[in-house]
Amino acid sequence: MFGITPIGWVHTLGSLPAIPAAAYMLVRYDRIIPRSTAGIIYLLSMLIGSLTVFLVARQPASNIAGALTLLLLLVGYGIGRFPRMGRLGLYAETITLSLTAFLLMLPTVSEILRRVPDGNPLVTDLRSPLLLGAQGGVLLALIVGLAFQVLHLRRQGLRSAQRRT
Repeated sequence: MFGITPIGWVHTLGSLPAIPAAAYMLVRYDRIIPRSTAGIIYLLSMLIGSLTVFLVARQPASNIAGALTLLLLLVGYGIGRFPRMGRLGLYAETITLSLTAFLLMLPTVSEILRRVPDGNPLVTDLRSPLLLGAQGGVLLALIVGLAFQVLHLRRQGLRSAQRRT
């Protein structure tokens, strides 16, 4: 079905829980929270997806995206272990984990458009206006989302500084 191999299904179904986990955290907390139940689900699911991409990818860009996702996950989930980073660490954590969500959604949108409906996909050409528009929409969501997150963190920092004085 959909021309997906068994390892492709492991990749797809393994990474799928990351989408609702990220959506939940972004709506509830305005960012991905690594040290939460949803954050752990997100991490495990993203690890499955980014590690198995090397087994299913047909294009070099997919391998690059997988490696970059792994690097960003390590930074995003690891930076909280260095409390001396303070607010800078919180910004780095937020930005890197938002980038992982972008790297998840970009191929997800592309693969859906290129495989659905089965046998007669919406997009057959990588230069399709529908595909390019959808990818542009994901990029726009990243830019707007990151701006919102940074402003939100900044406001939180200002409020906590005002409470201390």
